[in-house]
Amino acid sequence: MESIKELFRIGYGPSSSHTMAPRRAAELFLQEFPAAASYHVVLYGSLAATGKGHYTDRALQEALSGKLHIDWRPQETLPLHPNGMRFEAYNAEKQLTGAREFYSVGGGALRTAEAFYDRKRVYDLTTMSAIMQRVAASGETFWEYVQAVEGMAIWDYLEQVWSVMSAAIDRGIVEEGVLPGGLGLARKACAYYRKATLSGPQVKQNALLSAYALAVTEENASGKMIVTAPTCGSCGVLPAVLRYLKETITCKHVHILRALATAGLVGNLVKENASISGAEVGCQGEVGVACAMAAAAATQLLGGTNRQIEYAAEMGLEHHLGLTCDPVKGLVQIPCIERNAHAATRALSCADYALFSDGTHLIDFDQVVKVMQETGHNLPSLYRETSSGGLAQSYRKNQHKKPDKL
Repeated sequence: MESIKELFRIGYGPSSSHTMAPRRAAELFLQEFPAAASYHVVLYGSLAATGKGHYTDRALQEALSGKLHIDWRPQETLPLHPNGMRFEAYNAEKQLTGAREFYSVGGGALRTAEAFYDRKRVYDLTTMSAIMQRVAASGETFWEYVQAVEGMAIWDYLEQVWSVMSAAIDRGIVEEGVLPGGLGLARKACAYYRKATLSGPQVKQNALLSAYALAVTEENASGKMIVTAPTCGSCGVLPAVLRYLKETITCKHVHILRALATAGLVGNLVKENASISGAEVGCQGEVGVACAMAAAAATQLLGGTNRQIEYAAEMGLEHHLGLTCDPVKGLVQIPCIERNAHAATRALSCADYALFSDGTHLIDFDQVVKVMQETGHNLPSLYRETSSGGLAQSYRKNQHKKPDKL
């Protein structure tokens, strides 16, 4: 299993799979064929279906300095993943001088048919049950296990991660105006934050969690710097829960970093054994995994045991099973932004529920991860980030309706 550094990627939104990864693929191809007179990129499947809304074309144009033609083929797929792309380089005589195929496999990760890029395996244990056996025998916490595997340098990286997450919240709760993309969707984080500060204690928790999650996801939708957790589309859940708990239980900074380590371990296990790609398994692999990560982090911060932390993570994912990925107009806005807010409140609810128990339960985390993978593969493709079904299709139908007569 890879380092959690590969899960927590720092970059610009709105999509890790459709913006970050294609840009990186273009940069790698440019390094290999820098003297080409022009480039041709074919986008397949989900990349083609929702790439314009996710600014895939913009990312490619910027990386290849505009010497580019893009061919969109939403009805075709390459064999290894729905997010496939083919790069071709041409000389001045329009002769093909080189070609490569890449796959964007979720969370900004790239692979070819032969291998993954930057995949350095550092964890020998790749299931929650195996890790639970290890920490039960050693007496370690989850974050101590992460430290033992990754070394002390992991804390410097998580320091950067928390800094970027915090900055996104701070920017997002003061920004106002309409989000780009043509939906006319107004930012809500600022208003929610103001109302939260004026609310009573019973309302304040959910209001603040929503405000912080909205702040980060609205920044992501605007193409600003965020951290994948585990993806751009689900980047608001974990920061919202951590910021809220940091303020309400006044935990120390080091505890936030340790909670990030545990959250990263949970997300890594799903990435290793299933998928965090909306194009492959739907939004259960994005917001569902984000909820599991945040639930685990919250339970740790609130004093939970390893067994309670695992239980909270299991619930966070279990209760998002079957969640579709059907973004309206291919934008990471509807339903993505609201889903982050609701998942943040659910994550804290899962933590509370686990803490009321002794952590004993019948369905373990590994089982839910397996079921999530099976469920995702059984979802029709129109519910896996193609914008051809669900809410996206409903929106298109409504747009074409004639106004009712008075």
